[in-house]
Amino acid sequence: MMLRQLNFKEHFSRTYYLAYPVMLSQLGQVMVGVADSVMVGRLGAVPLAAASLANSIFFVIMMFGTGVSMAITPLVAAADGEGKPRIITRVFNHGFAINGFTGIFLFLVIVMAAPLLYHMEQPEEVVDLGIPFLGIISMSLIPLMFFQTFRQFAEGLSQTKQAMMITVFCNLINVGLNWLLIYGKWGFPEMGLNGAGWATLISRVLMLLIMWYFVWNSKRFKAYRIKFDFRKLYFPMFSKMLRLGLPTGFQFVFEVGAFSTAAIMMGWIGVNALASHQIAINLASISYMMASGLSAAATVRVGNQLGRKDIKTLREAGFTIFGMVTIFMSVFAIAFISLRNYLPLLYIDDVQVLEVTASLLVIAGLFQLSDGIQVVGLGALRGMADVKVPTIFTLIAYWVIALPLGYLLAFHWGLAERGVWYGLLIGLTITGGLLLLRFNKLSLSLMYQEKGIAKKG
Repeated sequence: MMLRQLNFKEHFSRTYYLAYPVMLSQLGQVMVGVADSVMVGRLGAVPLAAASLANSIFFVIMMFGTGVSMAITPLVAAADGEGKPRIITRVFNHGFAINGFTGIFLFLVIVMAAPLLYHMEQPEEVVDLGIPFLGIISMSLIPLMFFQTFRQFAEGLSQTKQAMMITVFCNLINVGLNWLLIYGKWGFPEMGLNGAGWATLISRVLMLLIMWYFVWNSKRFKAYRIKFDFRKLYFPMFSKMLRLGLPTGFQFVFEVGAFSTAAIMMGWIGVNALASHQIAINLASISYMMASGLSAAATVRVGNQLGRKDIKTLREAGFTIFGMVTIFMSVFAIAFISLRNYLPLLYIDDVQVLEVTASLLVIAGLFQLSDGIQVVGLGALRGMADVKVPTIFTLIAYWVIALPLGYLLAFHWGLAERGVWYGLLIGLTITGGLLLLRFNKLSLSLMYQEKGIAKKG
C-alpha cells in the first residue's frame, strides 16, 4: 500500500495540533510549583528555601514515576498505527497496575528518606520547614500516577486536549486553595508553607477523578473496552512495559536529579543561594515542561509511523519537531536574558536574592536550546522504543561531567552559584547533541533496512 508523503506544512500542522494541548497541560503541571513558589515567597526567604529543598527531592521522584508511566504512550501509539485495539486495552490494564504500585512505592520512599535531609548540611531552619511540606506533597504521587495512566493512554490515541483542560482547571483550583490555606483567608487556618502542600494534594486528587470520569464515559474509548480485569495480567507484558518505562524514569532521574543535587549544593552556599536557585529553576521549568509537550508529540508521531513502517515520514516528523522546539526555546532564551532583572520580582523583593537570581537566569537563557533539543530527542527515541542508550547518555552527561564540573567551578574556582549552573549548561549541551545524532543514526539505519527489504521484494 502506497502511503501519501506529507510536506513540511502538514508535518508542522499535525504536530502543532497534537502538541499544543500537551504543552498547555505540562505548563499547568509546572504552574502548580510556580504558584506555590510565588505565594510562599511572600512569606520570606526561609520558607522559599524550604520549598526549594522539598521540591528538589519531590520533583526527582515524581519525574521517575512520570517516566515509568510514559511506557504506555509509545505502545498505544504503535498499536493504533497497526490497528490492534486489543493490544491497546492490554497496555492500559498493565499500565494501571504498574502505575498504582509505583505511586504507593514512591510515596513510601519519600516518607522514609525525608529525615536524611538533616544530614545534607542544609540550614536547619530550612529543613525543619521543608520536611512536613514534603510529606504532604508526597501523598499526591498516588493520585498523580493513576492520572498519568489515563493521560498517557489518551495521548497515545492522539487525544491530548482533555488532559490539558482538566489540568488547567485543577491548577486554578490549586491557586485558590493556596490563597485560602497559606494565608488563612475566609476563616481557613493560616498554614503557611504546609497550606501549599495541602492545596497541591487536593488539586491532584480532583485531576484524577475528572480524568477517570472522562475516559470511563467517553464514546471515543468505548471500542477498547477499558475495564480493570486484573485476572488478565501477564508477566511478558509487564516486562515489555518496564523495559520501556524504567529506563525512561531513570532518564528523568539523571537529569532532574542533577538539578536537585544542584539545589543541595546551593544550600551549602547559603539560604539566599538556595532561594535564588528555586526562583531560577522555577522559571526554567516552565519552558522545559512546555518543550516536553513537543517531546510527547514526538513520541506519538514517531511511534505511529514506526507502527506503519513509514520511516521516511518518521524522519520528517522527527526533524520537524526538532526545528519547532529550537524556535520555541529561542523565544524563552531571549526572554530570560532580557527580563532577568524583572522576572524574579514576581517571587521576592530581597535585593541579594534578586541579584543572584538575575545571574542564574542568564545561564538559563543560554541552555534553553540544549534543553529543548534533548527533551525532544528523548521523546523521539522513546517512540522508536530506544531507551537504554539515551539513559546512558544522560547518566554520563549529568553525573560524570556536569555535576563534578559544577562543583569544581563553584567551590574551587570561585564562581559560587554560577559555577553550579555552568556545569548544568555543559551537561544539557552534551546530552542534546548526542540525542540528536542518535535519532539521525537510528532512523537512517531503519530507512536503509526498509530500502533493502523493498529491493529484495
